[in-house]
Formats: sequence, C-alpha cells, structure tokens
Amino acid sequence: MTTERPRVPTNLITGFLGVGKTTTILNLLSQRPADERWAILVNEFGEVGIDGAILGGSGSEGVVVSEIAGGCFCCSSSEPLDFSLIELLHQTKPQRVLIEPTGLGHPAAVLDTLRGPWFRELIDLRATICVADPADFATPRIAASPVFQDQLHMSDIVLVNKTDRAPSEQTAAFLTHLLELFPPKLQIICTTHGHCDAALLDADISALRVPLFPNAHPPQTASASSDQPAPVAMLLPGKPIRKESPQNDRAACGWIFSPFDRFSRLALMEALGGSLEVHRLKGVFNVGAEWLLFNRVGGDLTCESIPYCRDSRIEVILDQPCYDWTEFERVLLACLK
Repeated sequence: MTTERPRVPTNLITGFLGVGKTTTILNLLSQRPADERWAILVNEFGEVGIDGAILGGSGSEGVVVSEIAGGCFCCSSSEPLDFSLIELLHQTKPQRVLIEPTGLGHPAAVLDTLRGPWFRELIDLRATICVADPADFATPRIAASPVFQDQLHMSDIVLVNKTDRAPSEQTAAFLTHLLELFPPKLQIICTTHGHCDAALLDADISALRVPLFPNAHPPQTASASSDQPAPVAMLLPGKPIRKESPQNDRAACGWIFSPFDRFSRLALMEALGGSLEVHRLKGVFNVGAEWLLFNRVGGDLTCESIPYCRDSRIEVILDQPCYDWTEFERVLLACLK
C-alpha cells in the first residue's frame, strides 16, 4: 500500500525590477526551520543567472535553487515552468517551494499553471507576496504598466519595501492606493531590506483574484537551466562569455568571467555607477580578498560582501530596445587587475 505524499506548500514572490525580491527571499530563508528542505525556482530575465547565483551562494543548508533563464516563463508557454517545477519537486522532495518570477513577469499565467491539473495534487498554493517600492508607484511610466498593476492586484500580501529611502508622502500615497484595491489585501506591510515574518507565507487566503490585464505579455520563450557554470576551459581569463537577451522594448546583456579573473573594487564602483543609464544592474565579482554583490536600480548603486565564490558575472537591463554593448564590455575588462 502506497502512502500519498502531502502537497508541498508553495508561494509566489512577485514584484517589479529592483524592488528587493531576492533580498526578501534571503530573509525568508534565514527563518527556515532547520529540519525543512526548501526549494527556490528563479526566473531570470536574461541568459546569465544572477539571482540564482546569489541564492545558491547564500550558504543556507537545506536549500535547493533552480533557474529558468532567458525570458519570462509567465509570458511563454507554461512548459518551462511545468518541467522545472515537476523536476524540482521529484528530485529534491522539498517541504516548501518559493517561486520568484522576473521583475517584468505577469503573475496571472504562473498562478493559473500552479492551480492547474498538473500541480493540483502536488502543491498547496499559499499566499502570493508582492514586494513593491513606493518610488515605482511615484514613477508614472511604471505605475501605468499593466504588469506592475497586476503584480499588486493579484497579490494576497504587499510588502512595501525600501521605505527608508522613500519620502513619507510618497509612501503615504502608495499605501492609500493599496488600501483602495479590491479584493482587499490580507496584509500591507511597510519594511526595509526585505525584512518580513516567514509566517506570512502561510497566511489564510480566500479571495479569488483575477488579472486586470490578462494579455499584457506577448508570447516569448524561456529555457530551463540548472545554472551550472561553463567549463573553466571555456572561460579564459580576460575573455568573458557575453549573452545578449533583448526582451520586448528592453535591451539586456550579461557576461560570465573566468573564475581566475580578479577585479578592482574601486574601478567597478566607478564603472558600474557610471554614465550608462540602466534600469537594472546586478553582478557578483571576485575582487581578490572577497566576493562583492553590486546592485543598481536607476542611479542608485549599492555594494556588499557575498558568500558566493564561483565565477564573476553581471546582467544589465536598459530602458531601450537595442544597444551596442561593445563599449560597456571594454569598460568591464578595464576593471580587471
């Protein structure tokens, strides 16, 4: 007689580019019960996995990270999500799954897939959490985005992040907007650095939330990836692999460097905070004594130490449809020691 396996609690962690989804997940991982195995499924916008590298290098035992790279799985066919999630469930047998779509991802198709016949007996879909930045709501172009609006509309809980950087009147206006949404949110929480109570994951959801803009995305492609590093023989020092991945109206490009490449911290600070107008930039670099995570949203660049120590890599997204990346690559190479 076979014993039926319990359904796995599963949460969608959504939110726009640069709001702090990965930082929020890291905070949730820090609260993981020691006897539980958690799995993270990350959808990367570009071909070079940065979020997966950060989560996979977080030093957390009992955490398995898998990636789907090269576009939004929310706006492609559901096959990459189906395949990757089923594989993750069967191979790792987790006690919880967290799914992080790309910041430009529409949540409707993902939630439909998770509620569909493939997963009805495998997962127990719990609260959807949207991480949001008041500054995005104060930016008309972003506030008008159907993806941004539906990320908020379809979430059960909104985590209003980066409130330490937002003017009080900006945060107040955003909170007023959130309180007017229907169905109402279970919780609206103001925070900084993605701090939140892991108990939110198991909040009691009841309202059925439908998208305001179900057709916001045209079909694209996404490919499952285990984020295995390219062989060292292919990553020659000073000769990075470049992967361009334009999506819709945004140019995006990523680079993976040899594990033997070492960078100057000061040169990186100057180069990555330079004149190129980026929407989103995220990279991990070997600077010799340590590895650093560089994070830039708009003109705001931050840098912090990270446990990850595999290869240096960076992903850049612009608010324009095309770009010649040759000069930016030259700037990156000039940062090598």
